[in-house]
Amino acid sequence: MEPSRNRSGVTAWQRLRRHRLAMISLSVLVIIALVSLLGPWLSPHGYSLVHLQQNLQPPSASHWLGTDELGRDVLTRLLQGGRVSLFVGLSAALLSALAGILIGAVSGYFGGFVDTLLMRFTDLMLSIPSLPLLLILSRLGKGTVWEIVGILVIFGWMSLARIVRGSFLSLREMEFVDSARVVGIPHWRIILRHILPNTMAPIIVYATLNLGYAILAESSLSYLGLGIQPPLPSWGNMLLNAQHYLKVAPWLAVFPGLLIFVSLLSVNFLGDGLRDALDPRLKI
Repeated sequence: MEPSRNRSGVTAWQRLRRHRLAMISLSVLVIIALVSLLGPWLSPHGYSLVHLQQNLQPPSASHWLGTDELGRDVLTRLLQGGRVSLFVGLSAALLSALAGILIGAVSGYFGGFVDTLLMRFTDLMLSIPSLPLLLILSRLGKGTVWEIVGILVIFGWMSLARIVRGSFLSLREMEFVDSARVVGIPHWRIILRHILPNTMAPIIVYATLNLGYAILAESSLSYLGLGIQPPLPSWGNMLLNAQHYLKVAPWLAVFPGLLIFVSLLSVNFLGDGLRDALDPRLKI
Protein backbone atom coordinates (compact mmCIF):
# COMPACT_ATOMS: atom_id res chain seq x y z
CA MET A 1 0.00 0.00 0.00
CA GLU A 2 1.35 3.41 -0.99
CA PRO A 3 2.20 5.65 1.98
CA SER A 4 -0.10 8.60 2.66
CA ARG A 5 1.63 11.80 1.56
CA ASN A 6 -0.88 14.49 2.52
CA ARG A 7 -1.05 13.50 6.15
CA SER A 8 2.72 13.14 6.45
CA GLY A 9 3.17 16.58 4.86
CA VAL A 10 0.88 18.20 7.44
CA THR A 11 2.65 16.38 10.25
CA ALA A 12 6.08 17.48 8.99
CA TRP A 13 4.95 21.12 8.86
CA GLN A 14 3.57 20.89 12.38
CA ARG A 15 6.84 19.43 13.60
CA LEU A 16 8.80 22.12 11.79
CA ARG A 17 6.73 24.87 13.41
CA ARG A 18 7.78 23.56 16.83
CA HIS A 19 11.46 23.90 15.86
CA ARG A 20 12.12 27.49 16.98
CA LEU A 21 15.54 27.93 15.42
CA ALA A 22 14.31 26.62 12.07
CA MET A 23 11.29 28.94 12.04
CA ILE A 24 13.41 31.95 13.04
CA SER A 25 15.89 31.05 10.29
CA LEU A 26 13.10 30.67 7.75
CA SER A 27 11.74 34.09 8.73
CA VAL A 28 15.20 35.67 8.42
CA LEU A 29 15.72 34.17 4.95
CA VAL A 30 12.28 35.32 3.78
CA ILE A 31 12.97 38.85 5.06
CA ILE A 32 16.37 38.99 3.34
CA ALA A 33 14.87 37.69 0.09
CA LEU A 34 11.92 40.12 0.15
CA VAL A 35 14.05 43.15 1.02
CA SER A 36 16.57 42.23 -1.71
CA LEU A 37 13.79 41.68 -4.24
CA LEU A 38 12.20 45.04 -3.44
CA GLY A 39 15.58 46.80 -3.28
CA PRO A 40 15.14 49.03 -6.37
CA TRP A 41 11.90 50.41 -4.92
CA LEU A 42 13.19 50.74 -1.35
CA SER A 43 16.33 52.73 -2.08
CA PRO A 44 16.40 56.16 -3.74
CA HIS A 45 19.92 55.54 -5.09
CA GLY A 46 21.05 53.56 -8.12
CA TYR A 47 23.40 50.68 -7.35
CA SER A 48 25.88 51.80 -10.04
CA LEU A 49 25.46 55.55 -9.59
CA VAL A 50 28.94 57.06 -8.96
CA HIS A 51 29.56 60.19 -6.84
CA LEU A 52 33.33 60.49 -6.42
CA GLN A 53 32.99 63.56 -4.23
CA GLN A 54 31.01 61.45 -1.70
CA ASN A 55 33.32 58.43 -1.60
CA LEU A 56 33.99 56.50 1.62
CA GLN A 57 31.42 58.36 3.68
CA PRO A 58 30.45 56.65 6.96
CA PRO A 59 26.82 55.71 7.66
CA SER A 60 24.61 58.79 7.79
CA ALA A 61 21.02 59.93 7.31
CA SER A 62 21.47 60.18 3.53
CA HIS A 63 23.42 56.93 3.20
CA TRP A 64 22.33 54.58 5.97
CA LEU A 65 25.25 52.17 5.48
CA GLY A 66 27.73 54.66 4.05
CA THR A 67 29.28 54.83 0.59
CA ASP A 68 32.05 52.89 -1.12
CA GLU A 69 35.25 54.00 -2.83
CA LEU A 70 33.29 55.37 -5.81
CA GLY A 71 30.64 57.11 -3.75
CA ARG A 72 28.02 54.45 -4.45
CA ASP A 73 25.40 53.78 -1.78
CA VAL A 74 26.35 50.63 0.15
CA LEU A 75 22.79 49.77 1.19
CA THR A 76 21.57 49.87 -2.41
CA ARG A 77 24.45 47.68 -3.53
CA LEU A 78 23.80 45.25 -0.69
CA LEU A 79 20.18 44.90 -1.76
CA GLN A 80 21.14 44.41 -5.41
CA GLY A 81 23.94 42.06 -4.36
CA GLY A 82 21.43 40.08 -2.33
CA ARG A 83 19.27 39.63 -5.41
CA VAL A 84 22.28 38.34 -7.35
CA SER A 85 23.72 36.09 -4.62
CA LEU A 86 20.35 34.61 -3.63
CA PHE A 87 19.33 34.10 -7.26
CA VAL A 88 22.59 32.28 -7.98
CA GLY A 89 22.19 30.17 -4.83
CA LEU A 90 18.55 29.26 -5.45
CA SER A 91 19.05 28.55 -9.14
CA ALA A 92 22.13 26.41 -8.55
CA ALA A 93 20.42 24.49 -5.72
CA LEU A 94 17.25 23.83 -7.73
CA LEU A 95 19.01 22.84 -10.95
CA SER A 96 21.46 20.62 -9.04
CA ALA A 97 18.51 18.96 -7.31
CA LEU A 98 16.74 18.37 -10.63
CA ALA A 99 19.87 16.83 -12.16
CA GLY A 100 20.46 14.64 -9.10
CA ILE A 101 16.82 13.52 -9.00
CA LEU A 102 16.79 12.65 -12.72
CA ILE A 103 20.00 10.63 -12.68
CA GLY A 104 19.31 8.98 -9.31
CA ALA A 105 15.71 8.09 -10.18
CA VAL A 106 16.55 6.56 -13.57
CA SER A 107 19.51 4.67 -12.10
CA GLY A 108 17.63 3.31 -9.09
CA TYR A 109 14.41 2.42 -10.89
CA PHE A 110 15.77 0.62 -13.94
CA GLY A 111 18.92 -0.86 -12.37
CA GLY A 112 21.12 -3.18 -14.39
CA PHE A 113 23.30 -1.68 -17.10
CA VAL A 114 21.65 1.74 -16.80
CA ASP A 115 22.41 1.83 -13.07
CA THR A 116 26.02 0.75 -13.62
CA LEU A 117 26.60 3.34 -16.36
CA LEU A 118 25.07 6.27 -14.46
CA MET A 119 26.71 5.43 -11.15
CA ARG A 120 30.15 5.04 -12.73
CA PHE A 121 29.68 8.46 -14.32
CA THR A 122 28.66 9.80 -10.91
CA ASP A 123 31.74 8.22 -9.30
CA LEU A 124 33.89 9.81 -12.02
CA MET A 125 32.43 13.25 -11.28
CA LEU A 126 32.94 12.76 -7.55
CA SER A 127 36.60 11.84 -8.11
CA ILE A 128 37.31 15.09 -9.94
CA PRO A 129 38.76 17.80 -7.66
CA SER A 130 35.97 20.34 -7.87
CA LEU A 131 37.73 23.39 -6.40
CA PRO A 132 40.52 23.68 -9.02
CA LEU A 133 38.03 23.12 -11.84
CA LEU A 134 35.65 25.68 -10.36
CA LEU A 135 38.47 28.22 -10.43
CA ILE A 136 39.55 27.27 -13.96
CA LEU A 137 36.05 27.34 -15.44
CA SER A 138 35.28 30.61 -13.70
CA ARG A 139 38.49 32.09 -15.07
CA LEU A 140 37.63 31.02 -18.62
CA GLY A 141 34.13 32.49 -18.45
CA LYS A 142 32.92 36.09 -18.40
CA GLY A 143 31.49 36.00 -14.89
CA THR A 144 27.83 36.24 -15.91
CA VAL A 145 25.14 35.06 -13.50
CA TRP A 146 24.15 32.03 -15.59
CA GLU A 147 27.77 30.99 -16.12
CA ILE A 148 28.30 30.86 -12.35
CA VAL A 149 25.03 28.94 -11.91
CA GLY A 150 26.08 26.44 -14.59
CA ILE A 151 29.50 25.90 -13.03
CA LEU A 152 27.96 25.27 -9.60
CA VAL A 153 25.38 22.85 -11.07
CA ILE A 154 28.09 20.80 -12.80
CA PHE A 155 29.63 19.93 -9.43
CA GLY A 156 26.51 20.00 -7.25
CA TRP A 157 24.29 17.05 -8.23
CA MET A 158 26.29 13.90 -7.49
CA SER A 159 25.59 13.38 -3.79
CA LEU A 160 21.85 13.82 -4.25
CA ALA A 161 21.88 11.39 -7.17
CA ARG A 162 23.30 8.68 -4.92
CA ILE A 163 20.75 9.47 -2.18
CA VAL A 164 17.83 9.28 -4.65
CA ARG A 165 19.19 6.09 -6.19
CA GLY A 166 19.32 4.39 -2.79
CA SER A 167 15.73 5.37 -2.03
CA PHE A 168 14.51 4.16 -5.42
CA LEU A 169 16.31 0.82 -5.06
CA SER A 170 14.36 0.26 -1.84
CA LEU A 171 10.98 1.62 -2.91
CA ARG A 172 10.81 -0.08 -6.31
CA GLU A 173 10.45 -3.46 -4.56
CA MET A 174 7.43 -2.41 -2.51
CA GLU A 175 3.94 -3.74 -3.17
CA PHE A 176 2.36 -0.51 -4.37
CA VAL A 177 5.01 -0.27 -7.13
CA ASP A 178 4.42 -3.89 -8.16
CA SER A 179 0.68 -3.20 -8.28
CA ALA A 180 1.23 -0.17 -10.48
CA ARG A 181 3.32 -2.24 -12.89
CA VAL A 182 0.71 -5.01 -13.03
CA VAL A 183 -2.08 -2.63 -14.08
CA GLY A 184 0.12 -1.25 -16.86
CA ILE A 185 1.02 2.20 -15.55
CA PRO A 186 3.93 3.63 -17.59
CA HIS A 187 7.36 3.73 -16.01
CA TRP A 188 7.57 7.54 -16.04
CA ARG A 189 4.29 7.81 -14.17
CA ILE A 190 5.37 5.25 -11.57
CA ILE A 191 8.57 7.24 -11.03
CA LEU A 192 6.88 10.63 -10.80
CA ARG A 193 3.59 9.79 -9.09
CA HIS A 194 4.35 6.77 -6.90
CA ILE A 195 8.04 6.62 -5.96
CA LEU A 196 9.43 10.15 -6.16
CA PRO A 197 6.93 11.73 -3.68
CA ASN A 198 8.06 9.18 -1.09
CA THR A 199 11.70 10.26 -1.45
CA MET A 200 11.08 14.00 -1.00
CA ALA A 201 12.28 14.19 2.61
CA PRO A 202 16.03 13.69 1.90
CA ILE A 203 15.71 15.71 -1.32
CA ILE A 204 14.28 18.74 0.50
CA VAL A 205 16.92 18.60 3.23
CA TYR A 206 19.77 18.21 0.73
CA ALA A 207 18.48 21.00 -1.53
CA THR A 208 18.19 23.34 1.44
CA LEU A 209 21.73 22.71 2.60
CA ASN A 210 22.98 22.93 -1.00
CA LEU A 211 21.52 26.44 -1.13
CA GLY A 212 23.98 27.48 1.56
CA TYR A 213 26.84 25.82 -0.30
CA ALA A 214 25.92 27.62 -3.53
CA ILE A 215 25.74 31.03 -1.84
CA LEU A 216 29.12 30.43 -0.19
CA ALA A 217 30.68 29.16 -3.44
CA GLU A 218 29.44 32.16 -5.41
CA SER A 219 30.68 34.54 -2.72
CA SER A 220 34.07 32.82 -2.64
CA LEU A 221 34.47 32.93 -6.43
CA SER A 222 33.41 36.58 -6.54
CA TYR A 223 35.79 37.41 -3.68
CA LEU A 224 38.62 35.89 -5.71
CA GLY A 225 37.57 37.99 -8.71
CA LEU A 226 36.39 34.92 -10.65
CA GLY A 227 32.64 35.16 -10.04
CA ILE A 228 30.13 37.92 -10.68
CA GLN A 229 31.94 40.80 -12.33
CA PRO A 230 31.51 44.52 -11.56
CA PRO A 231 29.65 46.77 -11.97
CA LEU A 232 26.99 44.17 -11.05
CA PRO A 233 27.34 43.74 -7.28
CA SER A 234 27.23 40.53 -5.28
CA TRP A 235 28.08 40.04 -1.64
CA GLY A 236 31.31 38.33 -2.65
CA ASN A 237 32.70 41.00 -4.98
CA MET A 238 31.69 43.69 -2.48
CA LEU A 239 34.06 41.99 -0.03
CA LEU A 240 36.74 41.92 -2.73
CA ASN A 241 36.51 45.68 -3.18
CA ALA A 242 36.32 46.30 0.58
CA GLN A 243 39.63 44.60 1.43
CA HIS A 244 41.62 47.62 0.26
CA TYR A 245 39.76 49.97 2.63
CA LEU A 246 39.50 47.96 5.84
CA LYS A 247 41.27 50.59 7.94
CA VAL A 248 39.53 53.68 6.61
CA ALA A 249 36.09 52.24 5.79
CA PRO A 250 35.48 48.97 7.71
CA TRP A 251 31.74 49.15 7.04
CA LEU A 252 32.40 48.13 3.43
CA ALA A 253 33.40 44.66 4.63
CA VAL A 254 31.21 44.35 7.73
CA PHE A 255 27.79 44.56 6.08
CA PRO A 256 28.22 42.09 3.16
CA GLY A 257 30.17 39.74 5.43
CA LEU A 258 27.40 39.89 8.01
CA LEU A 259 24.72 39.12 5.42
CA ILE A 260 26.67 36.12 4.12
CA PHE A 261 27.16 34.87 7.69
CA VAL A 262 23.49 35.31 8.67
CA SER A 263 22.24 33.72 5.45
CA LEU A 264 24.46 30.64 5.76
CA LEU A 265 23.65 30.25 9.45
CA SER A 266 19.92 30.49 8.72
CA VAL A 267 20.16 27.95 5.90
CA ASN A 268 21.99 25.48 8.15
CA PHE A 269 19.50 25.87 11.01
CA LEU A 270 16.60 25.51 8.57
CA GLY A 271 18.19 22.37 7.12
CA ASP A 272 18.56 20.88 10.60
CA GLY A 273 14.92 21.71 11.34
CA LEU A 274 13.71 20.13 8.10
CA ARG A 275 15.77 17.01 8.80
CA ASP A 276 14.21 16.67 12.24
CA ALA A 277 10.69 17.46 11.02
CA LEU A 278 10.81 14.99 8.15
CA ASP A 279 12.21 12.14 10.26
CA PRO A 280 9.36 10.66 12.33
CA ARG A 281 11.83 8.82 14.55
CA LEU A 282 13.04 12.10 16.05
CA LYS A 283 11.16 13.97 18.74
CA ILE A 284 11.03 17.76 18.68
